Amino acid sequence: MKQVTQLPRHMPANNSVAALMLLSSACVTVILGTWVLSSLMGMLRPSIIPPPWDIANAIYTLAVSGFAGHTLQTHIITSLGRFAAGFSLAAIIGIPLGLIMGWCAPARYVVTPFFEVFRFIAPLAWLPFAALWFGTGIGGPILIVFSGAFAPCVINTFHGTRLIDPVMIEASRTLGATSWRLMVDILIPGAFPSILAGLRVSAALAWQSLIGAELIAATSGVGYLIVQGQGSFETSIVLAGMISIGIVGVIIDALLRLASDRASRKWMAAEA
Repeated sequence: MKQVTQLPRHMPANNSVAALMLLSSACVTVILGTWVLSSLMGMLRPSIIPPPWDIANAIYTLAVSGFAGHTLQTHIITSLGRFAAGFSLAAIIGIPLGLIMGWCAPARYVVTPFFEVFRFIAPLAWLPFAALWFGTGIGGPILIVFSGAFAPCVINTFHGTRLIDPVMIEASRTLGATSWRLMVDILIPGAFPSILAGLRVSAALAWQSLIGAELIAATSGVGYLIVQGQGSFETSIVLAGMISIGIVGVIIDALLRLASDRASRKWMAAEA
């Protein structure tokens, strides 16, 4: 009997992928077409929802002439610098803390009460302290980014360590493995997929938190650009900034997903 090879359920066939991509492209085309037609027919007020060509012109103007003191590229680079600092700090502190909480019960019971309270505080709730401690400097936005990215790093890393078979840990201890070897050989490899997933969630929340912080406590950045556009009643500039935020967020997530896939493949190859 001829054996039939079946694809996993989570992997659609090539024709299904092509159909889904076609459906996605059709939806985007319909929405953009409706937007253009509504603008040409005067159904949308430019002061509320500008036509696409006004937004394209605004993006060009922002890139060439600038607005609110800087060009669009400079605002984006400034925001990315704050994002990178806060996100890196959250990962550097959050991942080891999650590993320790998952591995050491006393540490977990000491940290959990404080962490549970912290993770339910909205990042923007730290804005008053950010303004008091750092003013409009770089420290305030970094604090907001850190507060948004920290909890997912800890939670995903902690849950990743809890999924590790306790028998493997006990067997390693029986064979004389030190705490450092347990961490390197058992905990980190076992929690690695959860750590990577947590970093993607953290990045999304960090980027969103940063834009919220820049709306209030910054003198540059994409969030600040949007506020200045709103104050000048330039809705096309506001939408141009919002589109830039979305595009940069998609790029950040795509880069993290690519890095996650490559790291996973290398880790699995090393383990094999």
